[in-house]
Amino acid sequence: MKKSLLFVVLAMLLSAFSTAFAADMTRCDVDGGCAVIKPGETIKIGMAGPLTGEYAMYGVDISDSEKISISELEPLEGFNWELLAEDSVGSAESAVAIANKWITDPTFVAVAGNVLTGESAAVIPIMEKSFIPMLSPSATGANLTEDNSVFNRIVFQDATQGKFAAEFIVNTLGLKKIAVLHDGLDYGKGIADTVKATLEEMGIEPVAYEALTPGEADYSAVLTAIASKGPEIIYYGGYTAELSVVINQMGQVGLKGVPVFSDDGAFGTEIIEKSGANAEGCYGTTSVPADSPEKLAFDKKYEETLGRKAGSKTPFPWFSYDVVQALASVIRNVAFLGDDGNLYIPRAELVTAVRTLSGYQGLTGEITCDEVGECNASGPTFYIVKNGAWELASK
Repeated sequence: MKKSLLFVVLAMLLSAFSTAFAADMTRCDVDGGCAVIKPGETIKIGMAGPLTGEYAMYGVDISDSEKISISELEPLEGFNWELLAEDSVGSAESAVAIANKWITDPTFVAVAGNVLTGESAAVIPIMEKSFIPMLSPSATGANLTEDNSVFNRIVFQDATQGKFAAEFIVNTLGLKKIAVLHDGLDYGKGIADTVKATLEEMGIEPVAYEALTPGEADYSAVLTAIASKGPEIIYYGGYTAELSVVINQMGQVGLKGVPVFSDDGAFGTEIIEKSGANAEGCYGTTSVPADSPEKLAFDKKYEETLGRKAGSKTPFPWFSYDVVQALASVIRNVAFLGDDGNLYIPRAELVTAVRTLSGYQGLTGEITCDEVGECNASGPTFYIVKNGAWELASK
């Protein structure tokens, strides 16, 4: 009798478990289905950015920080995590090829990126169709969060950066004769356009608005055109490689002593290394977070692991660490273990969960995403080069 009762109880428990599992499996019967990770496989998160080429400093710094972050993640139901760091060379075409490869892998669940604005814009439609969320530490193009459900970011966006920069130049520095220069790419031109528009809203028409061609070694022609307008300051939208050439050639065309105010894409020690004394008095934008015990612990590990100080290469290592940790926290919340031993992650649920992430405490502060995936409201901080180093800028 006791034996029969035991069998009945076991049968009931098995039936309840099977019913619960069946109910869970219905979460995979919607658009996007589920990522399926079998025993022995890993939960894959992707990162794509320039690991070689002129913009490699961004991709390398971000991938290095994300590798540190993913190495600290505890297994989920016995499944380990893996970061797929891929070299896009900063090319939208390469980023698309990488994305198309990722989406064929059933164990691939999210993107801790992309790094640059242009490549992010190119892969958003692919990720949208495949129900794969993106959480970028660095892509700041203002339009990236428009008209899609998958792209999110924890860094401030370019419209914020450009607006704050224009207001700082006019209201804090008290300058009115402002030239605007950009590299013609999505990121640099987007910020420059916002600076120009903000100045015009403030009743100030830029004395010049010019574009240069990325990758060239001589910008004297465009700088000469700007010099003829007698600017008090030049706002530059773009990256370090071109900005260093601009700064080093300004003295040759009558712009010696005119400061350049640039964006976070050109912030770091590399611009000082490439420009030397010519960088003195130039302004830059960064989003380096305030110190905290957690940030200082990361800074220590970063330096011990990589042999350089966090923030010396780019301003993104803390954001890069946070995007991996934040994605993992959301994945933990939606994943479930099947009675077949596989780990299931409902893709549509994950997209929604990332977009509605709220109150996550990271190295960069509280991460809370709004309805379009903007997860940072703190805005930028401005620095100036003094005595060969970046210092907090004031009037």
